[in-house]
Amino acid sequence: MSEKNKIGAKVKLVRENRKLSIEDVSERTNLSVAQIESIENGNFVPSLTPLIKLARVLGVRLGTFMDDDENLGPVFTKAQDKKEVTRFSDRGNAVSSDLDFYTLAQNKAGRHMDPFIIDIFPSSEEEVKLSTHEGEEFLYCLEGEVEVKYGKDTYVLQVGDSIYYESIVAHHVHSHGNEKAKILAVVYTPV
Repeated sequence: MSEKNKIGAKVKLVRENRKLSIEDVSERTNLSVAQIESIENGNFVPSLTPLIKLARVLGVRLGTFMDDDENLGPVFTKAQDKKEVTRFSDRGNAVSSDLDFYTLAQNKAGRHMDPFIIDIFPSSEEEVKLSTHEGEEFLYCLEGEVEVKYGKDTYVLQVGDSIYYESIVAHHVHSHGNEKAKILAVVYTPV
């Protein structure tokens, strides 16, 4: 991926608006200064978990990092409208993504939920790293098969299957097998 991740600029902007140093944020999130710098400079594809930690510490929704303009009325998204993609990876210093997020309500002001269509690519990682964060997630499988590791349990979602869970329990979402999958995800992260 040659283009820099735009999410890092938003993280930096919010952090600077809160008048917090990278060291302050590092201490409050338990993320290293190097991790925060690599997210902010946009050279690597970030993992979702550190972004959720950053959003929590900075007092914003996860979706704030992906938003452009905010709208007080309803947000109507046509299927053919070009959607911005935000890429995530669970691999350190990744330059390609495991998850491509297409936000469905990026212009909605004051929202409490973040709806996404997510393309899930087969991971090159043998060992998945479970993550935890506050909030809830709802996933609905649109294409392929998705494996959700949740605590000590594993669920395989096929087209039409869904799962709703508390995000505080260690979890990981990835494609099942070697095929790409697609899900509708609604994420609630308390501010």
